[in-house]
Amino acid sequence: MREQPPQQAPPVQRLRIRYAKRGRLRFTSHRDFSRAFERAVFRAGIPMAYSSGFNPHPRISYAGAAPTGSASEAEYLEIALAEVLDPDQVRIDLDASLPDGLDVLDVVVSPGGSLADRLQASRWLIDLDVDRDRAAEAVAAFLAEESVSVERMTKKGLRAFDCRAAVVTLNVADPAAEVSRTRLDLLLEHTVPAVRPDDVLTGLSTVTGIDIGGAPLLTRSAQGLLDAERTGVRDPLAEA
Repeated sequence: MREQPPQQAPPVQRLRIRYAKRGRLRFTSHRDFSRAFERAVFRAGIPMAYSSGFNPHPRISYAGAAPTGSASEAEYLEIALAEVLDPDQVRIDLDASLPDGLDVLDVVVSPGGSLADRLQASRWLIDLDVDRDRAAEAVAAFLAEESVSVERMTKKGLRAFDCRAAVVTLNVADPAAEVSRTRLDLLLEHTVPAVRPDDVLTGLSTVTGIDIGGAPLLTRSAQGLLDAERTGVRDPLAEA
């Protein structure tokens, strides 16, 4: 009979972390990031709690990762520790151990419960090479539809789904001095199947025939709980 592996001690502290993907590091895949983060944990000397079994691994839970190629100011994960640490020092040590562009922004003690359950929606900023008035017309036409079917290749093959139902709000943002392109402000509810901002762009083209132009820049500016008015998201790291 194969000898059972020793059981690991339970975690004594759990920390929730918000991090950003910026610049060229937005092209980092979730798998690449998870490898970089585990190396950063090791370099920073963070005393991680480990899973039990024949192949123990550090207890890291990822939630709501943005699609590869999109920038983000609101990515989240949770780590389990074997010692109680100061969250702010963990933030400093981890940020110093990650490459520039993968930046640790906040670290707080987990109050318990599911982190994923606190990630109900995302606010996206989408910068396009499209005439502003034409974009406004396309947005109005899209929002007037009850449903907009789009297709996307998934692990299970080509799948059709309604991208309109997940859109809480969508508008053309006011021009900003630092943005030369037309910017869409999109509040997207997390649904099953998941609807991504590029699916919404496909939906805009499907409804109106608008040419999105060159590669859009997608930036997740916030992720969290939908507020009571369904006009924005609340910080998932804040106390309920």
